[in-house]
Amino acid sequence: MDDMEKQALPQPSDAPFVPISRDELLEKANRLPLCPGVYLMRDKSGRVIYVGKSRKLKNRVSQYFQNGEKNVKTDHMVARVANFDYFLCETEIEALTLENALIKQYAPKYNIRLKDAKSYPYIKVTAGEYPSLIMTRKRTDDKGRYFGPYSGTATVFSVLDTLNKTFGLPSCRRKFPQDIGRERPCLYYQMGRCCGVCTGKVTPEEYRSLISMATQVLQGHTAAVRRDIEEQMLRHAEAEQYESAARCRDTMLALDKLHEKQTVVAAPGTEQDVIGYYSDDFCSCISIFYIRNGAVSDKTDFLFGREQIADEGAIVSFLCEHYRVRTYIPSTVLLSFPVAEEEMAVFSEYLHTLAGRKVTVRTPVRGTLHTLCGTVQQNARERALQHAETMRRDDGVLVRLGELCGLPDVPRRIEAYDISNLGTEHLTAGMIVCEDGQFKKSDYRTFHIRSVVGTTDDYASMREALARRLSHLPDEDDAFGTLPDLILLDGGRGHVGVIRALLEEMELSIPVFGMVKDDYHKTRALCTDTEEISVAREQAVFMLLYRIQEEVHRYTVSRMEGAKRKTLKTSSLENIPGIGPVKAKRLLRQMGGLAAIKAADEATLAALPGISARDAAAIYEYYHSEE
Repeated sequence: MDDMEKQALPQPSDAPFVPISRDELLEKANRLPLCPGVYLMRDKSGRVIYVGKSRKLKNRVSQYFQNGEKNVKTDHMVARVANFDYFLCETEIEALTLENALIKQYAPKYNIRLKDAKSYPYIKVTAGEYPSLIMTRKRTDDKGRYFGPYSGTATVFSVLDTLNKTFGLPSCRRKFPQDIGRERPCLYYQMGRCCGVCTGKVTPEEYRSLISMATQVLQGHTAAVRRDIEEQMLRHAEAEQYESAARCRDTMLALDKLHEKQTVVAAPGTEQDVIGYYSDDFCSCISIFYIRNGAVSDKTDFLFGREQIADEGAIVSFLCEHYRVRTYIPSTVLLSFPVAEEEMAVFSEYLHTLAGRKVTVRTPVRGTLHTLCGTVQQNARERALQHAETMRRDDGVLVRLGELCGLPDVPRRIEAYDISNLGTEHLTAGMIVCEDGQFKKSDYRTFHIRSVVGTTDDYASMREALARRLSHLPDEDDAFGTLPDLILLDGGRGHVGVIRALLEEMELSIPVFGMVKDDYHKTRALCTDTEEISVAREQAVFMLLYRIQEEVHRYTVSRMEGAKRKTLKTSSLENIPGIGPVKAKRLLRQMGGLAAIKAADEATLAALPGISARDAAAIYEYYHSEE
């Protein structure tokens, strides 16, 4: 969320936060008005732990603090509430919009939320004489055609790869028609996987025919395309053009395989999303099947942990945010679960506003649509149970790790750090995050060390990295605002002693341990600044620590090598007066590498486009002045 969005949000009072008792919370809730609004539950430290909305604020908030039956997750959250803020709204839609904005701002512990704010990807068929199929995240008002959105880039690239192979479309970066005949065909053409537009043997009409067939497949008209290709195959066979007939046959086989992957669940032309939901005390799952032209074109599963509250109102808010980000909304949305009339009305109105047209939202109670909803709900159940089993297994390992380390709580968020360098250059610290036993790559960070120059002081480098990371605590608006339950260092007692001293200076209480390696570079023990804790006989804990050690080492080395490659490519050239990053990259591209530039004479350099005689003299002088 940027500064403009934050300024547009209503802000809580500047009055100091004061925790109040359960009776006082109920009394405060009973004084709320019966109007739409949003409430923010806060723990004893003042941190926002839950954001909710209601059509009647008083009724909703007071229910939390009354004696009555609530689910386990809600009870867990309410037990930690020390006070709450609230905002009054004019309408339920306004409350819904504000709720989603505040969830994005505070990232409360007990709210379900979209974790990836990136736009959904589309497949775009570009305009022009030689159109191409590309992945894009933005829909612009141009002459291109867009298909999607899809659940992720993996799905998009899988579809693009299938279409390129099926129809022999070029997947290279060449631009047509300007690159036709400029270079010899690539290996894909020789393997028969590309039609070879670059050879000049494919007319614009023939190429557009291939693109048209690919477009029809994207629209779901696979059977019609197959019939057309079969007719072409028969014509080629009658004309004794057997190679062309064989290519048509291969294309038909590829289309048959593609059609097998498409599960047809409705009549041709049907466009609808089907949403299933399952929840228990361990986790929750929302599954969405996207049906386009009667077939399931894509699906998404959203999994939530045991602490996140996924009640009816939270689900509706989540789905509204999902469609706001996704941008495309079909004419019909089917739910496998009943929703209160008020929530259904808000959801329908919100989708209608986003789409600019009528969107039907309903829960079928009989017939084929009810059966389809049941299938999606079963998918959500299976995914949730699989996730719960993984969580239970990982929980056992984390509990045992906590016991070995003498921790007061289960270490759900573990941060691991490593240092990598090339001599005295490119000192890099990598940070990885393991949350609930799974790597959370969105929270990985890299620190390019600034305070250590001309030496390789691992202790000072580690201290700088941790100081910069921990300086973000506690910041609710920052991804670093989450306090780690355990810090692991790729190093021994000396590293632990340095970081414990840093934590004392910053008045932070976070357990820190070093990962001690054996002769085979595997973690054999954890250490404090005074003792070692063997994990050799704890197979599950050993494997977890081994995975963490390998991941933090891999990540840190890869980031260091990336910095090294970037510097080696341009640094020496950019030291030359008059040569900046743009000219340096152009020189490397035109000459084929730094070695060729060093070996070239002034005349050769001056003949290059964009390089003046003065530039050429400066380059030659720089590399030959000491000979």
